[in-house]
Amino acid sequence: MRSPDAVPQGLDGVVAVQTRLSHVDGRNGILIVGGYALEELAGRVTFEEAAHLLWTGHLPTPAEAADLSVQLTALRPLPDFALTVVREAARHRVPPIDALRMACSTLSVELTDPNDVSRDADLATAKMLVARFPTIVSAYLRALAGQDPIPPRRDLSLAANFLYMLTGEEADARAARAIDTYWVTVIDHGMNASTFAARVIASTRSDMVSAVTGAVGALKGPLHGGAPGGVLDMLADIGTADRAEGWVRRELAAGRRVMGFGHRIYKVRDPRAQVLGQAAEALSGVRLHDRALFTLAREVEATALRVLDEVKPGRRLRTNVEFYTALLLAALGLPPEAFVAAFACGRCAGWCAHVMEQHAEDRLIRPQSEYVGPTGMTSSR
Repeated sequence: MRSPDAVPQGLDGVVAVQTRLSHVDGRNGILIVGGYALEELAGRVTFEEAAHLLWTGHLPTPAEAADLSVQLTALRPLPDFALTVVREAARHRVPPIDALRMACSTLSVELTDPNDVSRDADLATAKMLVARFPTIVSAYLRALAGQDPIPPRRDLSLAANFLYMLTGEEADARAARAIDTYWVTVIDHGMNASTFAARVIASTRSDMVSAVTGAVGALKGPLHGGAPGGVLDMLADIGTADRAEGWVRRELAAGRRVMGFGHRIYKVRDPRAQVLGQAAEALSGVRLHDRALFTLAREVEATALRVLDEVKPGRRLRTNVEFYTALLLAALGLPPEAFVAAFACGRCAGWCAHVMEQHAEDRLIRPQSEYVGPTGMTSSR
């Protein structure tokens, strides 16, 4: 029996599958999505187009993009049974990510044949899930506030419609572009925990709704979904740029993590942070408060990176996706407790693509375990 130290803990470094969907190069800070560097997609193609890329292997032609938009628009309204779950979840005031998981699981009711895991069936289900996730999240946030859900509009993009369903007012074009860029940025990211969970479920030939529901459950855990709202708490606590260095040093001395910095894979700046930083900067001009917060964030970021290099030399703790996610989503009016659910609206397209890939592979994921418990025990009875 090998020493436990010889077993890759958490499957670190173990290649579980081959995929054409995305590649994470943490050492060089590169994220490839569907063959494109992230910077070639985020802010340049719509979320719907990026989803098409993952689902089909190519960016859509104008005709394909228009057809996909029409299909997704028709699928946005929630069935009554899903709305009932949303309202009941709001009555118990569960976290938004829990409400999304509960409502997602109900959507299998509409599957024509839950045992059909063909590509055509998967593609139809993927469109339904991606279309309805933003509707679920917006309906839940309104229900929490004691308000009725706002029906989706047919003349808005998925991103613009999401913001409209939150308030009943058509969003500024810059705001719609920001959430669209955000969703493209987080659409897929290698073999992370939620994606792996979805693929394990799909490998049993279970349906896509079950696999994506499992992925949402995995995302809920703070070691994966993270806590971008903590970045806002950090900035509020720091208050002014001149207090940043002392604050960071005190946190590090107390053994606490500085939110928004460090990543398990990236040893340089997270490329998603770069893209979202630009999107947050463009959005910060909408309101003076957002501009002041963004300016403070830039100053805190520079100070934190300098202190981290000094206090933790060699660790290469750099800005991660959480840092600018918090600024962008807060500027869009989302409460921090909804940030993970908003993330899921973008990642859902990637989960669905992985389920399609796993169903096509049609091989059960069944790793081995190494027993380290006692042997030779006898019963006294």
